Amino acid sequence: MKQSKMDVKLLAQMALLTALMLVMSFTPLGYIPLPFMNATTMHIPVILGACLLGPKMGGVLGLVFGVTSVVKATLTPKITSFVFTPFYSFSPEFHGSWMSLIVAIVPRMLIGVVAGLVFEALMRATRGRQAIALPVAGFIGSMVNTVGVMGLIYLLFGEQYALAGGTDPKLLLGVIMGVVGMNGVPEAIIAAVLTLAVGKVLLAAFGRRTSASQQQSAT
Repeated sequence: MKQSKMDVKLLAQMALLTALMLVMSFTPLGYIPLPFMNATTMHIPVILGACLLGPKMGGVLGLVFGVTSVVKATLTPKITSFVFTPFYSFSPEFHGSWMSLIVAIVPRMLIGVVAGLVFEALMRATRGRQAIALPVAGFIGSMVNTVGVMGLIYLLFGEQYALAGGTDPKLLLGVIMGVVGMNGVPEAIIAAVLTLAVGKVLLAAFGRRTSASQQQSAT
């Protein structure tokens, strides 16, 4: 009976976070339009879910994020949206492929997995100090998104992406490093602050999912 109640609670929390992400994904709250691509806050619910429910569920929420980014890039494309969806081509020279799914989905799944693992490790290392574990998980999870997406764009679509954006391909690495530094780091700081503020409220309201290993050690 107790396990059944925990499963229902887990499903309810996943449904709540998934619904929030779906609402965000089709409003300016989730994807903020920029000239060549969209900035995003969609990684915040993924990180919060990873801290609340663990890295596996964080990975599932990251998958939801990735799929919504494919849909968004397909329905409301920018010049460089082909790097996120195989269903859009700006021109014969600038077109998506199956590798677009790797760029859109894999780093987003890793947000939840890495943030969840970092949170659990820091909670053990600091004896449950959420004030340390939450912001660090938020910062690292956000950087996984930025570095993962921009790194895969460079590796898989480097020349196409540079030319579509009007950049010399030889200068692309510097441009990407600039994006990571000028956009990625501030976004990560914001993610750290929000993860701490909202995460403490969620953990107090819903509690943290107990892992199987923790259940065994407690019995």
